[in-house]
Amino acid sequence: MNYIFKYISSFIIFLIIWWLIQYLTNSPSYILPNPYEVFLSMKDNLYLLAYHSMITFFEILVGFVLGLILGMYTGILFIISKSMRKWMLPFIILTQAIPIFAIAPVLTLWVGYGIWSKIIMTILIIYFPITIAFYDGLKRIDPMIINLAKMMGANTFSMLLKIRIPYALPQLSSGLKLAAAFAPMGAVIGEWVGSSEGLGYLMLYASGRVQIDLMFSSIIILAFFTILLYNIVSYVSNYITRWDPKSHIN
Repeated sequence: MNYIFKYISSFIIFLIIWWLIQYLTNSPSYILPNPYEVFLSMKDNLYLLAYHSMITFFEILVGFVLGLILGMYTGILFIISKSMRKWMLPFIILTQAIPIFAIAPVLTLWVGYGIWSKIIMTILIIYFPITIAFYDGLKRIDPMIINLAKMMGANTFSMLLKIRIPYALPQLSSGLKLAAAFAPMGAVIGEWVGSSEGLGYLMLYASGRVQIDLMFSSIIILAFFTILLYNIVSYVSNYITRWDPKSHIN
């Protein structure tokens, strides 16, 4: 209950600051609408926003799950195969030097304007933090524990399943929280580059027709998705790492 109160308080403070900025600068509605105008726009375009929101949320969710699976798989590969780590890790780091906006048009050209180009964009933007966080957790284990497990006859698979992965979960949870914050960005960037559906498309549509209140409505819904995904990930992460007191420091 206290957790929900904090979010409600933060939202009210945000609305007050927003209203004050609009009032003090005397900005016209086509530049900065006030919160009430945005609320009316959300009410008047409820079905339109709901339709495009569900598409974007689906892209975010599928991209997040696939990015999680791919990132964890890569982290495990890095641990069990030195040669794989030697060749793949520099390549993955190199891909992060390429601006995501530069990849999006090429990806749309290759995959098309359908939903998969947006899902792949989401995967690309969260793949690196999940992979690196999980790999870092897998390798940061006391060597004495590994040596003891080997002395007791544990093979590579059993050590990975019963020792490395459980110990890496706190590190993975940190990567997942970053990924939860970045995932909506990937989907929207893909929609900006080429799409006829989704909140990113709706933002461009509203901006081109100077419907700034509708554009702000899309942004608020996207922010809500980000907060929702982050809190779901935090809850699940806290549950699976409940044995680690350092993961629950307020």
